[in-house]
Amino acid sequence: MRIDLPHKYRCGLCIGGARSGKSALAESWLETLDGPLVYLATADPAQSDAPMAARIAAHQTRRTDRWTVYTHPLDLHAGLAQVPDRPVLVDSMTLWYSNMMLAEQDIAQGLNAIIAALPDRTAPVIFVTDEVGQGIVPAHPLGRQFRDEAGQANQALARAADAVVFVVAGLPMILKTPL
Repeated sequence: MRIDLPHKYRCGLCIGGARSGKSALAESWLETLDGPLVYLATADPAQSDAPMAARIAAHQTRRTDRWTVYTHPLDLHAGLAQVPDRPVLVDSMTLWYSNMMLAEQDIAQGLNAIIAALPDRTAPVIFVTDEVGQGIVPAHPLGRQFRDEAGQANQALARAADAVVFVVAGLPMILKTPL
């Protein structure tokens, strides 16, 4: 799956449901650019269960040798500051929100720091996140809190992004493009 978006963007967002194809789309989006690419992972393979380890392995198998992987499960702002100023894919923000909640850290504060740092980068950054507000209302209070926090954070990312693509069943729908 490929998508043709103008390269006049600094920040892109791929949003969609679980297993919608958003990570593959985001990878192909950056692979249209020349040179090395950075994959900034929020999953910690050492802390993963078997199904998550399998997902990580599938992502790794799909990527070419142009990608260098860095892992930052919590301090994503520092992670973005540490990686080279090359095109970056951050996957996934939804897992980062979960990591932040479990560590009892402020998602909004962390996200504001990430967004504030974006203008310092010359290469584009693409964020991948799950749309969590289209399902049932979670029965557990923590699930409802997560849905609400993720929804607010996704709105902030969409406002900051120059380009936003919604992915459903592997099909991209462009919601926002740079002028």
